Amino acid sequence: MMDTPMFCFQCQETAGCKGCTRAGVCGKTPEVAGLQDLLIYVTKGTSALACALRDAGKEVPVAVDRMVTLNLFTTITNANFDAEAVTERIERTLACNKELAQTLGSTEGLPAAALWQGARKDFSAKAREVGVLATEDEDIRSLRELITYGLKGLSAYTSHADALLVRDPEIDAFLQRALAATLDDSLSVDDLVKLTLECGSWGVKGMAQLDAANTKAYGNPEVTEVEIGVRKNPGILVSGHDLRDLEMLLEQTAGTGVDVYTHSEMLPAHYYPAFKKYPHFAGNYGNAWWKQTEEFEKFRGPILMTTNCVVPPKDSYKGRLWTTGAAGFPGCAHIDADAEGNKDFSALIEQAKTCQAPEEIEQGTIVGGFAHEQVFALADKVVAAVKSGAIRKFVVMAGCDGRHKTRSYYTEFAEKLPKDVVILTAGCAKYRYNKLNLGDIDGIPRVLDAGQCNDSYSLALIALKLKEIFGLDDVNDLPIAFNIAWYEQKAVIVLLALLSLGVKNIHLGPTLPAFLSPNVTKVLVDNFGIGGITTVDEDLKLLIG
Repeated sequence: MMDTPMFCFQCQETAGCKGCTRAGVCGKTPEVAGLQDLLIYVTKGTSALACALRDAGKEVPVAVDRMVTLNLFTTITNANFDAEAVTERIERTLACNKELAQTLGSTEGLPAAALWQGARKDFSAKAREVGVLATEDEDIRSLRELITYGLKGLSAYTSHADALLVRDPEIDAFLQRALAATLDDSLSVDDLVKLTLECGSWGVKGMAQLDAANTKAYGNPEVTEVEIGVRKNPGILVSGHDLRDLEMLLEQTAGTGVDVYTHSEMLPAHYYPAFKKYPHFAGNYGNAWWKQTEEFEKFRGPILMTTNCVVPPKDSYKGRLWTTGAAGFPGCAHIDADAEGNKDFSALIEQAKTCQAPEEIEQGTIVGGFAHEQVFALADKVVAAVKSGAIRKFVVMAGCDGRHKTRSYYTEFAEKLPKDVVILTAGCAKYRYNKLNLGDIDGIPRVLDAGQCNDSYSLALIALKLKEIFGLDDVNDLPIAFNIAWYEQKAVIVLLALLSLGVKNIHLGPTLPAFLSPNVTKVLVDNFGIGGITTVDEDLKLLIG
């Protein structure tokens, strides 16, 4: 048990690179942190019950699969700050666990998390017993958290796919089996290392599932020039990651005189053919998630947060901030889906009609849409450029952006890259360099943006395709270096997915995760060559030569 108000170290910006103990750097209160710990604990219990049901040959209801996924997604960094919303999720999970236990019949051998049935008055005390530090062994704790954070990232992919009516029961079964395994004291470090890598393999499957769901619904992303200025109509700004939410909003705003803009990780929506039919889909406004307190104020209209990347809002625009799905903030209106998954955005749209048009903060365009199918279409051109020496190397600079000043490293790294090096990117890390004039190589832009962090699968497919084209036996023989920025748990599952594909020598920054113990870090270094970052000049020598 801890003797501080809270303990959380799941994100890159955690206090002192050790752990937040008084309040979250993200803005999370100790109360919310504790409730999220308890939600994870009882969800591990749900997972243990689900595994027991499967072992007994009984069916696990889809509603249970969805609940486990949403519970994990709710606790991802910067998703939900609403204590009441998290409390209600705990209560629903406890009710579900009770029903599952009754269906199972015998509960012998099940972990305490599956059986605990405390009332709301007990939540605070129980939360202090079951948080991260409840696991005393540092290496076991490290691996349990690494697995849990990977599963949180995987839950994001499956949630987005589920919004498009695509589910894979095998992924749900693994997610629950792995989550339940973090309660098993009989598992050794070696057992948990194997499970960690298995988590990466299922991460690849989860990303493939989401990619298939997105492209089936909206078409394959294509090279697109996106406006970053503003129009004269009132606007709604959509942030987060959920494309289905954006689609419903675009449908409901058609003909209303209200324009729709994307922000941060929603930028890649412009690359999908299906969204180009909406004339009021105006462009992208602003930059990465952490600048929202400045940019949301200037937008002047309502903002819809579809998933994580919520920053506690200023009072000046709090009344214009709406949440949906796993996201939530106390005092902000929340829009739930109906039983068929549809959402009514009419109140948000009516608010938009009363607002001024957005204040212009920049002008011009940015280019993206280099997901796997688009790059495959350019394969002959890319291969010719590599064989001629026009392209010497690719560097994957995917991942997350963040507030810390040390992240200026990634801008400087991009600026100092030799002119014969191409950047492959996905995620909001691109905002550190996607508006720089880095030019092109034989018509190939030097920044190839595949999309959201959710689209990191494209980068893996591109690497595997290049391996095939060049007739190589090992993906690590490709002229590709990996210099990835991380912030939250979707970056964790991307890392584990790359490791499961055999990718080595990934450099991760600005700091290595605080949840990696020295011994676990050594395993990753010895087996996969995982490294941190140093200075731009030294890393350029090491990664590019």
